[in-house]
Amino acid sequence: MGYFTISDLAQEFHVSTRTIRYYEERGLLAPIRTESGQRLYTKKERAKLKLILRGKRFGFSLEEIHEMIALFDEDRTGKKQLEKTVEYGRKKIKEVSERIDDLLKLKAEMEALLSDFEKRLREWEDRAE
Repeated sequence: MGYFTISDLAQEFHVSTRTIRYYEERGLLAPIRTESGQRLYTKKERAKLKLILRGKRFGFSLEEIHEMIALFDEDRTGKKQLEKTVEYGRKKIKEVSERIDDLLKLKAEMEALLSDFEKRLREWEDRAE
């Protein structure tokens, strides 16, 4: 069975070794330890890290990610994990949509203010001439 060192994974996924150790501390990863204490990661642990990083990129909390990963160990069919992932995914899409709406409103307000400021500046420059 091929193993990966923490440095291998850090390099592959462009994260620090500290990040990987943090995920271990949080119970998301469980590497094998050699007699000298070196961490060795199986293909399964590598896959978990990939899921953790993907989940973080999509804005899931570590608690949500932990629950989704744990569900696979609980139900090897993957059905429970998929159901939870769909539930969290719908929730996350709703949050993203709300943020987009808020940002579009903010953009419109900023454009209106900028337009008003530009108009005032032109009026000021016209009076100065």
